Amino acid sequence: MKYPPWPKGKKLVHLDLKGAPPRVEYLHRLIELFSQLGVDGLLVEYEDVFPYEGELKLLQATAHPAYSREEVLSMQEFARSKGMEVIPLVQTFGHMEFVLKHRPMWHLREVTHCVGTLNPHREEGLKLVMEMLRQVVELHPGLNTLHIGADEVYMLGEGEESKLWLTPPGHTVEQLFLSHVTKVAKAIKEAWPHMTVIMWDDMMRGMSQDTLKASGLVGLVQPMLWDYTPDLDVDKTVSLLEKYCSAGMTDVWAASSFKGSTSVYTCVTSTQRHVDNHLQWLKVAASLSAGVNLKGIAITGWQRYDHLSVLCELMPVAVPSLASCLQTLLHGQFSAQAQSKVTETLGISAVDVEAMERTCAADSLFPGRRLAELIVEINSLLNSEDIRFFESNMFVRGWFSPYHRQRKMVTPLITMQIHSQAATYLVMLQQKVEAVREEMVHLFPESTAQEWIEEHVSPVMSPLQRITDDIGACVKEMVP
Repeated sequence: MKYPPWPKGKKLVHLDLKGAPPRVEYLHRLIELFSQLGVDGLLVEYEDVFPYEGELKLLQATAHPAYSREEVLSMQEFARSKGMEVIPLVQTFGHMEFVLKHRPMWHLREVTHCVGTLNPHREEGLKLVMEMLRQVVELHPGLNTLHIGADEVYMLGEGEESKLWLTPPGHTVEQLFLSHVTKVAKAIKEAWPHMTVIMWDDMMRGMSQDTLKASGLVGLVQPMLWDYTPDLDVDKTVSLLEKYCSAGMTDVWAASSFKGSTSVYTCVTSTQRHVDNHLQWLKVAASLSAGVNLKGIAITGWQRYDHLSVLCELMPVAVPSLASCLQTLLHGQFSAQAQSKVTETLGISAVDVEAMERTCAADSLFPGRRLAELIVEINSLLNSEDIRFFESNMFVRGWFSPYHRQRKMVTPLITMQIHSQAATYLVMLQQKVEAVREEMVHLFPESTAQEWIEEHVSPVMSPLQRITDDIGACVKEMVP
């Protein structure tokens, strides 16, 4: 079914840099592609790769280098040259794991066992947030828009100071949330009166219009409603956006997803899943009343669910999905014409990364194409039943069980066949791993390649390696 194309408003691509931060050269190639795909701006979530200075220097990553000040400026300059705005996203309440994990910051947690949520009662916490924002704004000359996060503020109200604050009748967790966010937004407006402030909407979804109106937040922020599911509830989403509008927040944003929202450990992106999400957002946009000013859509590409979780899909395997989502918005449907535009622009045979025909063609229009192909290949191998369930096959369970291994009583003929097959798989995987590593370090830090291999490959190779080692030890006991 065809819907009206995405209405006027910015199309932002979210760069989540809290995992697998692209090398600057690769980042520029991505920005070049984004400009060809009709992207208007970047929503950049730096986290620990921002070059914080002074007392905040401890926030910089240690596993890989943070971007330098020159690199941050260079990225913005290149984006601007392509007609793209850069909007930094700095978390100021929830998802502050990259800050609150550090021992000197532990006392600023809402509760000790929740690393992500800031205690809203400490003046020091607000000063910390404002210093983070000050350094980010200072390194973004001419900045007009800031995103202050504020999603998923887990355990809010559970800290001792919050419990005391909530004691008087009428004090609620909703008000506690709104109080902190309002303080942050007001401080931003005082420091930079021209600044537009965006925030995630999820903590406000259950609030009444009256609660929102009374918060003092109206006129200070623009809510960004996120939903990344392929079966997004259109009526509920329209109702939420219109509630914000009725409460006085007439300027609103949408947030969809092109990667990083399938599961916490997904390795290869499904284009159709994310296209379906965008088709639902088109229905939402077509159903909104005239009073709602939809400022644009941020197409998110999460690299981790949070700072301390594993890597989601790397950018290269998600490029066909991103291009497909953008074309869906432009055409109002994922038509044959839209699909053709994707395949022509990227120089690929299919819009799904797993269906692309392998080719040796240059990847100038598809930065990271070779790595995408290699990841698809090794992922297929890692998920093949013969390899993933090798320990459960008939021969291993029948002639080389834990019982046999412990007693070193085996049938040499069969166990040597098992050894040969396991060794063949190990060599095959090792060759693929080396090819992936070699390609990955061109685009990402060495630490990203190491983490990706340890997360996805090592758990599959380790049992095969143990079997070959154990068979070698057992056969020595049985063969002269």
